[in-house]
Amino acid sequence: MSYCVNCGVELDGTASFCPLCHTPVVNPKQPVDTVSPKPFPTERGEVAPVSKWELAVLISAMLVSVSVCCAILNIFLPAERTWSLYVVGAAIMLWLWFVPPLLLRGMPLLIRLVLDVAAVGVYLLLIAIDLDGMVWYLGLALPIVLWGGACVLFLGLILGGGRRSILTTVTLLVGTIGAFLVGTELLIDRFIHGAWGPSWSLVVFTICVALVIPLIIVRRIPSLREEVRRRFHM
Repeated sequence: MSYCVNCGVELDGTASFCPLCHTPVVNPKQPVDTVSPKPFPTERGEVAPVSKWELAVLISAMLVSVSVCCAILNIFLPAERTWSLYVVGAAIMLWLWFVPPLLLRGMPLLIRLVLDVAAVGVYLLLIAIDLDGMVWYLGLALPIVLWGGACVLFLGLILGGGRRSILTTVTLLVGTIGAFLVGTELLIDRFIHGAWGPSWSLVVFTICVALVIPLIIVRRIPSLREEVRRRFHM
C-alpha cells in the first residue's frame, strides 16, 4: 500500500494522483494499477432536475380530481349544505399558492401576494355563498384578509430588499404581528359594535412592544449584538 508523499494519505493501487491534495503518484516499485476498478466513481453524475411543468400538471390534476370527486359525491349524497364548495375552494387556494410560483420563479412579490390574498378571499367567498353570509364576508372577512396581506407585503418589502440579520427580522416580525392583531380587533369591533373598543389586542401589542424594545437595544449596541451572536450562533 502506498502513501502520498505530500499529505500522507493512504493511496489505492489504482490512484494516479492523491485524491486529497492531487499530488501525482510516482512509485517505480509499484506502478499504477490500470486494470482494477477504482474505489470511487470516475465520472460525476447528477440527478436530472424535475420538470416544473410536469410537477405543475401533477398538482393541478390532483386538485381537480379531488374537487370533481367531491362535487359528484355531494350531488349523489344530498346534504343540507353543499359541503363540496369548501373542498373546491381549498383546491383553488392551494393551486394559487403553489402552481404559479412554481412556474414563475421570478414572480414579483406584489403579484405573488395578490394571488395568495385572492386565493384566501375566493375560499372565504365560497363559504359565504354557501352560508348566505355576504354581509360578514364583505364587512369582516375580506377586510381582515386585505389587512393581513398589507402586513405581509410590508414585511416582504422590508426584508426582501437585502440580507437582514436575525435580530432585525425578529424585531420586524414581532412588531408586525402586534400591529396586525390591533387592526384585526378594530375591524371586528367596528363590524359587531360599530365602534372600536380596544382590549385584548392592546395586551398583545404591549407584549410585542416589550419584546421589540430589548431587541432594538441589542441591535444598536455592538457589544451586546456580538455577545448574542456568539452565544446563540446567530
